Parts: sequence; structure tokens; C-alpha cells
Amino acid sequence: MDFGPCLSNAFSCYNVFMSKLDEIEKAVAKLPPEELARFRAWFDEFDSQRFDAKIERDAGAGKLDRLAEQAIAEHRNGRSREL
Repeated sequence: MDFGPCLSNAFSCYNVFMSKLDEIEKAVAKLPPEELARFRAWFDEFDSQRFDAKIERDAGAGKLDRLAEQAIAEHRNGRSREL
């Protein structure tokens, strides 16, 4: 998405974004069931890849270190169980 208009006018940015989002919502609402299923599968994969990439970036940046340390401490204190 081109955010160029956003730099000069926040209101126009809102209108550009919302009109595109509205168009997408309307198009998705009109999909027949089999195409909606295909879209849903595509979006699930798309969203999963984005989520995985963010986790990898966060892990690489050390943002998850504190959580990992907490989990290890909980395990060492006997507050974990086999799955």
C-alpha cells in the first residue's frame, strides 16, 4: 500500500485506506462458498507466514529472551509437566 498521501494529510490517508478495506470486505462477502474456502485457506497461510516471520525477527532481536528465561525457571522449580 502506498502511504504517500498519509504524509501530507492524515484524513485522506484514512479515506484511501478505508475505501480499499471496504472494497475488499465487499468483494469477500460476495464470494461463493468454494471461492471463500479458497480465500480462507490462502489467507490462513499468508497470515501464518507473516506471524512466523515476526516471531523469527523478535527472537533474533532478543525480544523473547525474558519469556524463555521465565519458562526455564518455572520448569526448574517444578512448575511444568509433560505434554
